[in-house]
Amino acid sequence: MASVGKRDYYEVLGVPRGAAVAEIKSAYRRLALKYHPDKNPGDPEAEARFKEAAEAYGVLSDEARRERYDRYGHEGVAGEVGFHDVQDIFGAFSDLFGAFFGGRREAGPPRGASLRVDVSIPFELAAGGGRHPLTVRRRVACADCAGTGSADRRPPVACGTCGGRGAVQSSQGFFAVRRTCPRCNGAGQVVAQPCATCRGEGLGMGRRELEIDVPAGVHDGVALRVAGEGEPAPGGGVPGDLTVRIRVEPHPLFQRVLEDPADLLVDVPVPIATALLGGTVKAPGLDGEVDLDLEPGTEPGAIVRVRGGGLPRLSGGGRGHLYARIHYDVPRKPGRQLRRAIEALAEAEARETGPARRRFLDALKAHREAVERRRR
Repeated sequence: MASVGKRDYYEVLGVPRGAAVAEIKSAYRRLALKYHPDKNPGDPEAEARFKEAAEAYGVLSDEARRERYDRYGHEGVAGEVGFHDVQDIFGAFSDLFGAFFGGRREAGPPRGASLRVDVSIPFELAAGGGRHPLTVRRRVACADCAGTGSADRRPPVACGTCGGRGAVQSSQGFFAVRRTCPRCNGAGQVVAQPCATCRGEGLGMGRRELEIDVPAGVHDGVALRVAGEGEPAPGGGVPGDLTVRIRVEPHPLFQRVLEDPADLLVDVPVPIATALLGGTVKAPGLDGEVDLDLEPGTEPGAIVRVRGGGLPRLSGGGRGHLYARIHYDVPRKPGRQLRRAIEALAEAEARETGPARRRFLDALKAHREAVERRRR
């Protein structure tokens, strides 16, 4: 969820809004070098800046995320970026850090891959928030070897190449570079007789049943990050994360207004007499019915705003508004009593033309005269 007080991502990286990807990458590289933990040991401010720059780069370097951010701000990418610690950053941008810092990586088993799924949720859940069940197809413990990776289910032994550390170390200028052990691939352990089913990984395809927390006010395109629910890592490493991209199912009454995801639009048919004479009509609201006070002479297509009648804002900035769009309820086959009333109205309108009709008739007359002059 987006949090109040976050700095603009373009400001964080020091680039203009129209910056090219190469410029964004260069700016991030400069900040990553400046605030890298190896150069600022024990400095919490530098670590915070390091995470902030990584979050900004994670959004602006991705075309789809950047488009949503440009349109909706932090709310448009709520839950999609953010890092618990610097190791998350090294894992997410391992290709960049391999180039920047000679492949800096902590020892231990490799991190599991992150997953992304799309899910459709009911409008009511998006409006009020709550928990939603989800089934994810991903790797789970191999049934044949009980997750050990060993054909005889014996536990693995320490890797002889790295001594069980999962990494080999060498010096490279300013940095002490630790690289993943090529034999155990960072696990620190090896299996003597690998399982034929999972080839020693201890993992096979399966299904994971879980529930996700859906924040109130979530809208299409928002991605929720569920830590630790991605692919498990071979050798007992840290599992990856799961990103759940939300699609909100349409509602028979309410529509989302694109300018602000927290605003709602509802079409309200009203009796013609009420629109002409003014009065109060009922309209649907999220928490029940609301009263709309119509001024005399309300035209079809007019918009009546109900302040705070929309959805909660993900950023915590209160609620959006409800906009009621007025339509005339025109009967196709009026009954005898209504027909008489309409005929009487037609006679009265012929004697008392309204201002819009008079302007139209004057313009029509001028147009007719202009056409006649051209024909002469």
